[in-house]
Amino acid sequence: MKLRDVIEKRADVKRYDSKKPDWRKIVRAIDAARFAPMAGNHFSARFILVSDEKVIKRLADASQQSFIRKARTVVVVVSDDKSLIRSYGERGEMYARQHVGAAIENFLLALEEEKLVTSWVWYFVDEQVRRILEIPEGVKIEGIFPVGRRIKAGRLADLKSRVRNVKLENILFFGKYGQEEMKLQTKLRRESV
Repeated sequence: MKLRDVIEKRADVKRYDSKKPDWRKIVRAIDAARFAPMAGNHFSARFILVSDEKVIKRLADASQQSFIRKARTVVVVVSDDKSLIRSYGERGEMYARQHVGAAIENFLLALEEEKLVTSWVWYFVDEQVRRILEIPEGVKIEGIFPVGRRIKAGRLADLKSRVRNVKLENILFFGKYGQEEMKLQTKLRRESV
């Protein structure tokens, strides 16, 4: 599959096949995260693979997201920015967040390539998740990712419900912030790229 296809097909999916996904595919997706850019060669992201049904139910409660209960496997991503802060001071926190975002994107794209689906759960009660997974203080919880196998009939519905209302011409500037046209006075449209 071409990279552009993987990027454009990736979507948040909250309905899964009832079969447990192959853990090897999930581990391969986590392995892809290792290749994300990182400041000073400090890898701050950590991945917790959860397959215990009772723990998954507790994570669903901690996030108030009932669809998580249906997932047979959940990955929780955390970040430990201590080494980055030692090396870069205050900027180390920002570097850690940037690194973790890039690592998570690699993970998400690799899941798509493995024909697995997930949804990035942003909302959860940090202290509950911390207790459930015994995450030490100082380690930040970045997201909960219930992973499943795609429901065959659901793929079209997933794509139709996914609205991309961010236009390229609204996010790209030339030379300085707010400059929407290139020096040649050519206005950029997605169709022309």
